[in-house]
Amino acid sequence: MKAVQVQVPGGPDQLMVVDLPEPLPGPGQVRVKAKAIGVGRPDVLIRNGTYKWMPPLPATPGAELAGEIDALGTGVEHWKLGDRVLVSARELEQRGGCYAEAIVVNQQAPYRLPLTVSFEDTVSLPNLQLALALMRVASPAQSKKPSVLITGASGGVAGMLCQVAKSKGFMAIGISRTEAKSSDSLEYGFDHVIRSGQTSLNERVMELTHGKGVDLVFDHLGGQSLIDGLQSLAPLGTLVSYNIILGVPTEDVFQLLRNLLGKSLALRCFSMHTFDQDKPARRELMLSAIDLMAQGIVKAPAHQLFKLNDVRQTHELLDQGLAGGKIVMRP
Repeated sequence: MKAVQVQVPGGPDQLMVVDLPEPLPGPGQVRVKAKAIGVGRPDVLIRNGTYKWMPPLPATPGAELAGEIDALGTGVEHWKLGDRVLVSARELEQRGGCYAEAIVVNQQAPYRLPLTVSFEDTVSLPNLQLALALMRVASPAQSKKPSVLITGASGGVAGMLCQVAKSKGFMAIGISRTEAKSSDSLEYGFDHVIRSGQTSLNERVMELTHGKGVDLVFDHLGGQSLIDGLQSLAPLGTLVSYNIILGVPTEDVFQLLRNLLGKSLALRCFSMHTFDQDKPARRELMLSAIDLMAQGIVKAPAHQLFKLNDVRQTHELLDQGLAGGKIVMRP
């Protein structure tokens, strides 16, 4: 069986395609043969050895795998050969493990897939699960016509956030770096996309919201982006920071909140790991995500398809910020 391992943390060149013995399911376990494997930023953190929830080395990255059950251990109930399933590393004892032609997991880990959701679309479901969680933890909007500002609008999570927000009646404003990414963002359903660096973000947001500001900001960049987001909020607005790719802001965030005291703003730092010990809530979010995609209410982003042997190329795209939509590998 082919799998990808990181034996020494580092750049994309440290992703090694290796041959491993075919895994066999033990009691209460199932084996899932991969049809599609998702590629995302947590995989990069495993690759470079900086992930807070780092698996032991040698480590196999990969947070999502869609495929069919092709082997059953003794005592397995409710599953049969050929069942279509999603394996999310959020349901495993340790993160990672999905960059492989097959994976053995506890029978309680997989999610059953409807026929209406393709394997390639399935590996975007964890992003939709995250989007639903982000909307859940955000403070309720105070406005009758709420609005949301989302950074990195062409990304997979941003696209899911846009669609979930739109389904709840929000006007969705995205921020994107290039004209090409702006065009990609509009396909998700954003009402407006602002090119970063082309105009004053705050002025454009105020123009689009008739001087009110947005009720919610979802920011995964950090740095100056977080500061700009706070300044774009309406009174009683909330910014949810769910990553800091650009690092922490250099400006005193608490002092800024005090300077904007008349708005009574809120800042929340969020991680999906909050649900690590809350299995019922975590699985309920995923089941909701599957239902939304099965009904066509939320659509998966366009795929960039690669073979497992091309794994280094997928990480080069991530490192260069050139990944739009969802990167998917096929074994």
